[in-house]
Amino acid sequence: MSTTSAETALVPARTRDIVVAGRTDSLRDRMGRRLQHGGWFIAPFLALFVLFVIWPVLRGVYLSFTDANISGVGANFVGLDNYREALDDPLVWNSLGHSAYFTLLVVPCITVLAFLMAMLAHHIERAKWLWRLCFFAPFLLPSTVAANLWQWLFNPGTGMVDHVLGIETPWLTDKAYAMPAVVICTLWWTVGFSFLLYLAALQAIPDHLYEAAKLDGANAWHRMLHITLPMLRNITGLVVALQILASLQVFDQAVVMYDFQPGPEESTRTFVQYTLEEGFTSYRVGYASAISIIFFVIIASVAFARMWLLRKREEGAR
Repeated sequence: MSTTSAETALVPARTRDIVVAGRTDSLRDRMGRRLQHGGWFIAPFLALFVLFVIWPVLRGVYLSFTDANISGVGANFVGLDNYREALDDPLVWNSLGHSAYFTLLVVPCITVLAFLMAMLAHHIERAKWLWRLCFFAPFLLPSTVAANLWQWLFNPGTGMVDHVLGIETPWLTDKAYAMPAVVICTLWWTVGFSFLLYLAALQAIPDHLYEAAKLDGANAWHRMLHITLPMLRNITGLVVALQILASLQVFDQAVVMYDFQPGPEESTRTFVQYTLEEGFTSYRVGYASAISIIFFVIIASVAFARMWLLRKREEGAR
């Protein structure tokens, strides 16, 4: 028995309990002081979060049950009337359909395109930094700059797109081409973010997996099918979820490209745009608040559905 153990054994049990309790209390005191000091550091963020997030949400919920106008004076409680009107409003469903249509076009395209771009940038040998810069640079532009740029490129007769294709296409004046034009602009502008996520995930795949597959005679296609894609499963789920949430909230490029109008035959009016029109053009703040709450429920449902599917998949993999 060591000297320390012998000395400890000679100490009465009650004394040892007091010493251990004193150490525990001291540890709790130190942790309490750290939490107290840490609280002062996060207090400014919490104050801003409550002021600019929590309070507007609560205020919006309250206004959705009133007939408030933009002045906020003389608002009367109307109960669920705004919600009933929103559910019966064809423009609500029309704009929601446009947002869903945009999402269905963008999400698969941007996922596949970002993956291919990441594979190219990861495996190319020369000027890797240049490829990565070119792929990611558009994402750094403001949305208004990207939308104005593509508005100029789609300009009938003088735009570069028609010049390259050799035919004049009414991108900005025909209902059939209006939303695809917004999709093309969005792909060019936002694919850089998903590309960066895929590139980081590709660099995290251990090289020995590919080396072992080569020794077993697997070709490039088999290595991508049985190693790369399974290892990128989680990042693909993340990319899809983020793009769905972002695409449902499309607003900037769809508005700027058509000079703050809902596009030809109102074909590009999105849900967010219609909400703003009701709130700041028709001055129906109460009704716009009800629409925004409905949209919030839709977005939250999508987010929770993604979390539930991810949890189910993780439980199934155990």
